[in-house]
Amino acid sequence: MNIEVLYFDGCPNHLPAAERVRAILRQEGVVAEILEIEVKDESAAKAFAFPGSPTVRINGLDIDPALRGSVEAGFACRRYPGGLPSEEMIRAALREAHAQ
Repeated sequence: MNIEVLYFDGCPNHLPAAERVRAILRQEGVVAEILEIEVKDESAAKAFAFPGSPTVRINGLDIDPALRGSVEAGFACRRYPGGLPSEEMIRAALREAHAQ
């Protein structure tokens, strides 16, 4: 399983989001490495199809199904209800990855 957390330097939600993913992996008994990828500028944001910081992808898919296939990218903060990707969203993406 390939798990990525994309972020830009200074993002206040990067580390809490990565820790939430790690905690859920432990709770679910999933052994996987998390690759944290710094998106350094606008051109990198476009290259990564980066919808904002932090972005969590599992096996290349955004954990938010509504953003999959989106062509909009930018060097900005990503807004989640509550500030961080929800535990439910992360768990659903993990279940989906296991089912594939």
